[in-house]
Amino acid sequence: MSTMKMDLLQGTLDVLVLKALTWGPQHGYAVGRWIERTTEAVLKIEEGALYPALHRLERKGLIAAEWGISENNRRAKFYQLTEVGRRELQAQTVTWQSYAQAIAKVLQAAV
Repeated sequence: MSTMKMDLLQGTLDVLVLKALTWGPQHGYAVGRWIERTTEAVLKIEEGALYPALHRLERKGLIAAEWGISENNRRAKFYQLTEVGRRELQAQTVTWQSYAQAIAKVLQAAV
């Protein structure tokens, strides 16, 4: 399956990042790789979009960050979901599931 380049709306990327962090603290590169693996490489998040999203979510209090050492023994900023972020993800999940169902209905409608 070929990789599709997709422009993600800001809110879409935010919910993907929040979901990635439900598995525990991760550095930015790991967040991007998790999204890519989970979507079977359909979604590849560019660093130029990922890191601003992480910083935006941190400013909003949805994630928290602290410096640590990566698996490659390099200094990295690790992000984790806050309780506020967990509640936001739950609310956004309901919204996105409803949205996806509505889009599917439109695409499956008979002509």
